[in-house]
Amino acid sequence: MRMKWPFPIQSSPIRHLPSRLLLALLGTALATATVTLPPRQTVQAQQVALGSSAMLWTQASFPVENFQTYTSPFGYRRDPYSGSQRFHYGLDLAAPNGSYIRNWWAGEVLWVEDDGACGTSIAIQSGEWTHIYCHMHGRVEGSGQSQMLIDREGGIQLRPGQTVPAGARIGRVGMTGRTTGPHLHWGMKYQGNWVDPALVLQAMYLSQQATR
Repeated sequence: MRMKWPFPIQSSPIRHLPSRLLLALLGTALATATVTLPPRQTVQAQQVALGSSAMLWTQASFPVENFQTYTSPFGYRRDPYSGSQRFHYGLDLAAPNGSYIRNWWAGEVLWVEDDGACGTSIAIQSGEWTHIYCHMHGRVEGSGQSQMLIDREGGIQLRPGQTVPAGARIGRVGMTGRTTGPHLHWGMKYQGNWVDPALVLQAMYLSQQATR
């Protein structure tokens, strides 16, 4: 049955993880993340999140098309602007400017923004998970209940409360907000606590391989 959405979303088959390149790069990201873990409560949240959700992730989608490399892992890093050590609450995935971003897991649009360090951004709620996508093309138009993220060139229109399937195109990689190059900053929370997206990708890969 074909579902109708209140605004157009370009949907396509779920994008599985790019195995060889992903594993090689993920190994580096995970090695870095091991020594830059967040406070204890977030580490505990990661363990709970991965244990309770991994078996469901056979239908999850890799979040960006034309993926090239990871440019910054989750954890403490040297800030590219100030040079000081700051905690980076996400995983940066480089891709050519204009590459499509795909929804990780089916859920509901929580909010859309375009006026902070995250630039044009969107958050999607999937049960106890919140996934955040930053530095996209487009802008937010309207106010209050009528807010909408619009990227006309990319054919994207999304509003808070809208249901989005896994794998749907929800934006394009850009350079809005605080960034030094085109990439997707991908942040994840479980029950309100930050989780390392690299660990989620690892669990996704293992789950998908186990079902093949």
